[in-house]
Amino acid sequence: MAKNCAFVFIKPHAVTEQTKALVKEDLTKAGLTITGEGSLASEVIDKQKLVDQHYYAIASKATIMKPKELNVNSKLFQDHFGLSWTDALAAGNVYNALDACEAWGISAMELDQAWQEAKKGKKLVKLGGGFYCGLLEKSGKKPIYVMNGFFMEMRVKFTAPGLSIYWYTVEWDAAKLSWADFRGKLLGPTDPADAPVTSLRGKILAQWQSLGLKASPNVGDNGVHASASPFEGLAERLNWVGATLASDPFGQALQKAGVPEATIRAWTVDPQVTQADGKSKSLFDSLEDKDVTACLAECVALAKLNPPSAPSAPSSSSKSWLWGAVVAAAAMVAIKLFQKK
Repeated sequence: MAKNCAFVFIKPHAVTEQTKALVKEDLTKAGLTITGEGSLASEVIDKQKLVDQHYYAIASKATIMKPKELNVNSKLFQDHFGLSWTDALAAGNVYNALDACEAWGISAMELDQAWQEAKKGKKLVKLGGGFYCGLLEKSGKKPIYVMNGFFMEMRVKFTAPGLSIYWYTVEWDAAKLSWADFRGKLLGPTDPADAPVTSLRGKILAQWQSLGLKASPNVGDNGVHASASPFEGLAERLNWVGATLASDPFGQALQKAGVPEATIRAWTVDPQVTQADGKSKSLFDSLEDKDVTACLAECVALAKLNPPSAPSAPSSSSKSWLWGAVVAAAAMVAIKLFQKK
């Protein structure tokens, strides 16, 4: 029996005893086996930089990489905004989140407010997994295009004192529940407003008051997270609960199939990888919603097309290489925020 293995966690805003009971009941009813569960406090999440690693693909585009360095789907950008990506760059009108704060002279919270207004005005476009661009507008400021403008405020929602996540490791028979249905039907779409009423996100939205939440869920605070593929599940278990490639079922399967350890570790931060057609695509996007057997086969194929390069990716003992710049960038914004007050 081929088993799908995923990582699921209740987001800090929704961690209550009632929500934990609901999530556990629905996971079990859907035929999933809970193989582990526990709580991680915000102090641990902050100190070990777990959220930065988890959202590395998002964080890097928000704080480290400049827009010109990104692999942008120019057609999606132009179709949504009516302006070519090349022209937007040439005009010097595209920023990452950190630089947008600097350009406008605002705090992370103010940037997030502008981002939410852009969302309401349908001025956001998804360019890839964890990769968004928004046309942000503010009175007295020049409109700008911003990459992942939501990240700076998002990190605080995991690291503020007194918060926590509640996590589950789960597995199930892939023949009885596809990964696509695990996410689309059991979990529900990213926006709870679009989620089926029978999904976890749909139920949390409908029952948020009786579940003890302080506010109605939204796209960012949507109650619960779940891995988008078996590989993402592996990456999340390595990060959040200290799993190892030698002990994790999918990690074992990858190595047994001949995927080098260096490749597996490099892939945990969602790099762009060369596809069979020669084009580049996000690794996570390449594997999204694939069940374990298909995901493993695709990983093997992609590994052959993308051999490890020197130097190899850092081991789990040196994760600072991955998120140090993110934390430094976040600190810069925080300092500027306090300077303004």
